[in-house]
Amino acid sequence: MLSTWIVVRVDGCHFHRFCEDNGFQKPNDEQALKLMNSCAVSLLEMFKDIIFAYGMSDEYSEIVSAVVSLFSSMYVMKWKEFFPEKEFKEPPYFDGQSVCYPSSEILRDYLAWRQVDCHINNQYNTCFWLLVKSGKSRTEAQSSLKGTQTQAKNELLAKFGIDYNALPIIFRMGSSVFRDRDEPTGNDRVVVEHCNIIETSFWKEHPRILDEEESLLTILRPHSNKMLRLS
Repeated sequence: MLSTWIVVRVDGCHFHRFCEDNGFQKPNDEQALKLMNSCAVSLLEMFKDIIFAYGMSDEYSEIVSAVVSLFSSMYVMKWKEFFPEKEFKEPPYFDGQSVCYPSSEILRDYLAWRQVDCHINNQYNTCFWLLVKSGKSRTEAQSSLKGTQTQAKNELLAKFGIDYNALPIIFRMGSSVFRDRDEPTGNDRVVVEHCNIIETSFWKEHPRILDEEESLLTILRPHSNKMLRLS
């Protein structure tokens, strides 16, 4: 169906415990995020009718059973590539759910909301773990941050000598995985970028992502347009 997009959300199960058991850095572990991105790249390479992935934290958004199965398998296979010195304390596993969005505009609104959520969560978590590492208990840190707005959190970060906008962009904006055309060869390649997908400029620079006519010519199945999200 034209202008209809299926989003499948792949989400880590009990990942708070998994991250603690495997000693992931707080508030963000860049290697863990890159591992998730690498899994998403493999999915786009394997399933040609998946056109876009957005990732933050332990979640990605694609069609459910085959995607979740392959994502879990790739996560295990690629673990040593990103954590060569670590063994699993327990096996990772993921679940998935799919949602249908009836227009490209609604799909873009959904992705914009996810990127806003990425910023909100990252700013909160950065403040939270700074407070914990400074000696507060987790309960005290939560109490200190309860009800605070963006400005108050930025002021707290400044007290610790941190400029939020100087933090790695992968933490602040998440990861976008999509196919881009290599101009010299004319071939598609899967790329990972950390960019602003809220603004229209991204979609104008990459019109092929939501180009339904091109998608139809490429995959010949208009009902199979899919998006992937990692969150």
